[in-house]
Amino acid sequence: MGETAGDGVRMGRSSQLTDRVASWLREAIMVGELPASSFVRTEHVAARLGVSATPVREALMLLHGEGAVRWEPRRGFRVVPLTRTDVDDLFAVQAHIAGELAARAATTLPDDGLADLHRLQRELEAAGERGELGRVGELNHQVHRTINKAAGAHRLASMLNLFVNHVPRGYYDRVPGWSDATTHDHDAVLAALDARDPAAARAAMDAHIRHIGALLADHLEQRGVLGPSPGDTAPDAARASERVSRVRRA
Repeated sequence: MGETAGDGVRMGRSSQLTDRVASWLREAIMVGELPASSFVRTEHVAARLGVSATPVREALMLLHGEGAVRWEPRRGFRVVPLTRTDVDDLFAVQAHIAGELAARAATTLPDDGLADLHRLQRELEAAGERGELGRVGELNHQVHRTINKAAGAHRLASMLNLFVNHVPRGYYDRVPGWSDATTHDHDAVLAALDARDPAAARAAMDAHIRHIGALLADHLEQRGVLGPSPGDTAPDAARASERVSRVRRA
């Protein structure tokens, strides 16, 4: 049997368990639950997730390779500060890949696939009107998955998943404007797919992903999670540092 995380999420064995712990750590870092420059205590994370220390250490090594944490001899893993530029860059890459997949889907998605997308979108809009944000998230995932699969570019879709795993998908319902953006941005994407217009599909999907990224970055910035980016002016850097300090003191 696999291990079960403290929040009720079932954990599998070996590499699958390590990957799930790594996903939890990435999200905790991005939303500020593990603050910038703090040390990640292996035993604390293991207790929180209800797993042994081994998958936590393995997950931290993965994040070290990604640049999310830094190993300091005799001290442990320290969280590398996250900046607005980091978040913007992450979504810029996602937008580029997702846009390419949408462009390809514009010519490969069958008519019944388009009908399914419109059905999913109607359900998504209805869930949004009812305030069922969890359901909005599920349907949003189905919409994007349908488009990505229709592109017929499995390796490109796998690359996109690597980047999507670095963003806190379970956190979006706390981001102001996310539900409305998810509901309305899809209109342009679906219109381009209906028209079988690859260029329009690419542009609409690119704009949608960048919009979601900007909403998340704005939210994290307002919460004081993000530190100053390279090239920030001294006042900008000072304000960002003060926001982070206020969060740590809270």
